[in-house]
Amino acid sequence: MTDITIIGGGPAGVTAALYTARAGLQTTILYKDYGALKKADKVDNFYGHLTIGGKELIEIGLQQARQVGAMVINEEAVGIQQNPNETLTVETAVDSYTSHAILIATGANRASPRIKGLAALEGRGVSYCAICDGFFHKGKDVAVIGNSAYALHEVEDLLPIAKSVTLLTNGKKLSATFPENVIVKTEKIKEICGQAGIIGETLNGAILDGGEFISLSGLFVAIGVAGGTELARKLGAIVENNAISVDEQFRTTVTNLWAAGDCTGGLKQIAKAVYEGAEAGTDIVKFLKKDRRR
Repeated sequence: MTDITIIGGGPAGVTAALYTARAGLQTTILYKDYGALKKADKVDNFYGHLTIGGKELIEIGLQQARQVGAMVINEEAVGIQQNPNETLTVETAVDSYTSHAILIATGANRASPRIKGLAALEGRGVSYCAICDGFFHKGKDVAVIGNSAYALHEVEDLLPIAKSVTLLTNGKKLSATFPENVIVKTEKIKEICGQAGIIGETLNGAILDGGEFISLSGLFVAIGVAGGTELARKLGAIVENNAISVDEQFRTTVTNLWAAGDCTGGLKQIAKAVYEGAEAGTDIVKFLKKDRRR
């Protein structure tokens, strides 16, 4: 059990950790690789650096966090759940971490796969959260698009509910081990199909490149690693325009859950992420210390 778990090791997450750890809160940072910033060969518009590589900037930040006492763990977050005692648990590909508060600072979400028909059927059978929408497909045939630990997590949430679960890798190689009762299709997806109904067009199935049609009630997208909005949705936090909704203190609509950085939308710059991380970090300190005085 820790005081605060921060999902994301970039500017927003690390800045928040500097404030929470220095205030004496037990702070854990979970991160997967170095995110999008590692692709920046040169960063020359951030205070205090004439020029610095994105990867180097992240490494320095993580070292700063360690020096003030934060625990830094390179594990992929795949889910979040609420507990009866008002704590929250982050599930990773290999472990779980329970804390009194969570900050999502995962950066901007990855784009959805460009598959014909997918976008048009979002909310009409196509979903990005198995734990949120899986129940609507109880006893029916569903599929998950993905090939990684994140996709495995969604599959495991669906197996006890659905009649059958098919994994569609869309041409990608498997990077996780899936249960034997999961049907795996490695062909690329040609099209996601819908059918007319009382409330308009709803998901009907998927067509693979080879022509095979797979009849589906639900389709869950879990490409790569879980983005900030997917994690927020798992707890019921409001997400609008592909960004997590927050207030001035960067609190989400769920108690004990904050978000900062690119996942909140707006200007995608390091300076903004640092500011939001500082605001969120200081508010988390006030919130948890006030809670302990009750």
